[in-house]
Amino acid sequence: MHREWDDTQPIYRQLRDRVVAMILEGLLKEGDPLPSVRTVATDYRLNPLTVLRAYQELVDEKLVEMRRDRGMFVNAGARGLLMHGERQKFLEEE
Repeated sequence: MHREWDDTQPIYRQLRDRVVAMILEGLLKEGDPLPSVRTVATDYRLNPLTVLRAYQELVDEKLVEMRRDRGMFVNAGARGLLMHGERQKFLEEE
């Protein structure tokens, strides 16, 4: 992930979009752990609540699951779900 943020949308949303892009590109595969909230917050100089909010959106979208005391992991089928969503969006726009 790159460290640049723009002012067009909230940082948590940009972070969420970057994780989604990593899943679509195959950089994060099913079952892979996401970096910890604390690690991302430190590396990117973000408030941990910002990172947590981005991760929570991914959980709400069923792309990521939280495993108690173990962290966040990419759900099985997350890439397929994203590909289907992107395909639908493309068809609606065209």
